[in-house]
Amino acid sequence: MNPTPRPPADEESVLADLTGMLLTILDEYGTDDVEIGMETSFNRDLELESIDLVTLSGLLEERYGGQVNFAEFLAGMEFDEIIELTVGRLVEYVVVSLKAAGAN
Repeated sequence: MNPTPRPPADEESVLADLTGMLLTILDEYGTDDVEIGMETSFNRDLELESIDLVTLSGLLEERYGGQVNFAEFLAGMEFDEIIELTVGRLVEYVVVSLKAAGAN
């Protein structure tokens, strides 16, 4: 039996994964013409609600399993840090988490 392949742990791959997840969430609002990049803000640019972050957490878990703990990531932040959270900061967190999990 072949082991499940590990998701790539580089910024470009993770950004592509996250972009797909965010477009899935935004599609529920009929928003499909959004540019998503490293500087994109979850609050200001994408106007995501807290329930959307819960959905994103579920999508991250589906994709990366227990290697990426989005709730723990957010729990370590102050409220204004969460408001200013960018896609790039989450990408960096996911890359670090995947590399740490791969080292085990």
